[in-house]
Amino acid sequence: MRVKISQSKNSISYSIIKDVMKNGKKTTKIVETLGNYDEIKAKYPDQEPLEWAKAYAKKLTKEEKEGKTRIISVFDRSKLIEYQHRPLKEITYLYVQNILSLLKLDNFLEKIEAKSHLSFSLFDVLTMLVTNRMVEPTSKRSAYAQAQSYLEPPTFQQHHIYRALEHLAAYSEALQSHIYKESAMHVERNNHILYYDCTNFFFEIEEEDGKRKYGKSKENRPNPIIQMGLFMDGSGFPLAFSLFGGNENEQPSLQPLEKRILKDFKLSKFVVCTDAGLSSTNNRRFNSIKNRAFITTQSLKKLKKVEKDWALSPLGWKTFSSNKTYNLNEIDDLENDTRIYYKERWYKQDPTLEEKKKGVQPLEQKMIVTYSPKYDRYQKEIRNKQIDRAIKKMGQKDPTKNSNPNSPARFIQQVNITQNGEVADESVYTLNEKKIAEEAKYDGFYCVCTNLEGDTEKIVAINHQRWEIEESFRIMKTEFKARPVYLHRETRIEAHFLVCFIALLVYRIVSQLLGDQYTCSEILQCLEEMRWFEIQGEGYIPAYQRTPLTDQLHSIFPFRTDYQFIGDKEFNKIKKLSASGKINK
Repeated sequence: MRVKISQSKNSISYSIIKDVMKNGKKTTKIVETLGNYDEIKAKYPDQEPLEWAKAYAKKLTKEEKEGKTRIISVFDRSKLIEYQHRPLKEITYLYVQNILSLLKLDNFLEKIEAKSHLSFSLFDVLTMLVTNRMVEPTSKRSAYAQAQSYLEPPTFQQHHIYRALEHLAAYSEALQSHIYKESAMHVERNNHILYYDCTNFFFEIEEEDGKRKYGKSKENRPNPIIQMGLFMDGSGFPLAFSLFGGNENEQPSLQPLEKRILKDFKLSKFVVCTDAGLSSTNNRRFNSIKNRAFITTQSLKKLKKVEKDWALSPLGWKTFSSNKTYNLNEIDDLENDTRIYYKERWYKQDPTLEEKKKGVQPLEQKMIVTYSPKYDRYQKEIRNKQIDRAIKKMGQKDPTKNSNPNSPARFIQQVNITQNGEVADESVYTLNEKKIAEEAKYDGFYCVCTNLEGDTEKIVAINHQRWEIEESFRIMKTEFKARPVYLHRETRIEAHFLVCFIALLVYRIVSQLLGDQYTCSEILQCLEEMRWFEIQGEGYIPAYQRTPLTDQLHSIFPFRTDYQFIGDKEFNKIKKLSASGKINK
């Protein structure tokens, strides 16, 4: 800071000024007006006004370096704001950038840039795309427009985003492997338990194209879909994903992706946990060799009669807290019981004739059946509500028409004959009591199969954690709005889901570092609200609410963004710390 002298015919005035950057150009700003010669002389009669002003400027400079200055900014009521100036700056990207740097994606992508002779930063594009997907998911064009509000707007052009997608897709598998290895050095990853599941995403198009095919949509939509297979580790972190055609059977998708994990991720000893839709005999056999094992949901309805009768029999049940044997029909207060009962047995699944010719041996597996009175009551309550809805539907036209197998319409049957066996003139709709009774037989029962010989309670607990992979799909679809997808080239579609995958991983890392005590919505909303208000030539004021969650975020990341005022020098320090890839564990 320095003294500025303004002279007129009758007086000399003094003020403190300093150099500032405005719109990329160097200019000066008045820090404080000190008054004229006579005013200063009256206040400090023993000092020369100019010498006093210089000493005061030196003092302010020292205080500014020590961060002790108070900011005084002047606003003019009669002056309009500058054209296209955005004083509200988004800073969420600083947190995302820090995690991506922690995973050393900046170094990984710099090598691709050098190899491909790119004139823009792939890391900057990825940071923008992941930030956008986490806090305000939009199209790629809208994401670029939104990024103009970043504290540091993008230095790349909009068309560079689509070029970046091509390169990200080309290195998708290598990126997934790299991210796993780097993340395992900073957060706890349980790679001994792997969960696998599939979902699909719809496209708002009318014709099939590439992998976008008509298939059975999870959301019962009529649009072409693409399917995703996702591996998640036992800590809830996404591990790897693959995409395949919307009209393909999902069961064969497991082995190719698992083989990639065995090769690229250097994992060999783990348990694969899947749902019933992926529990084919081939997949079970594949995970019955070397150091691998499986835990898979088994449909009781699809068991052979011998196994089904054993599973549903009221005899031979135990609880995890004792070895006492129970008969479900003799439990006194089953209506209020909250215990979990179980029974187990080993059985051999014989190979088919063709498999026998190839020397395939019988598959030995343990069947664990659990019964929960609480789950029984829940299923009955849901069914009773569906029966009520079915009764109301009977008054509608063609009430049995519905493609959803879980629709209440399944409980309605059409009767076209009278009680005497004669053909009726009109169709009569009634409740299908036989169907209702058949479904009620399975209330409260759950079955898994495994080739593990370990503790039954642990096996059941491992299978119970499958909800986390289902939650991951929900986050991608609901919070990250991964669908509908408005891209056409398959490479760009691959990159789009890679961005969603990385965004999910960033969220899981932050969540674990926070102690898994906040919901996904709470964390993402907190990040979305991270904004600063710019005072040109001075610095920034936080424009968000400080909460226990923001305090915990600042305890994890190596910088704070919630001081009452952040000057340009402080921001430069924050920027360096954000790019450092360091966190406070």
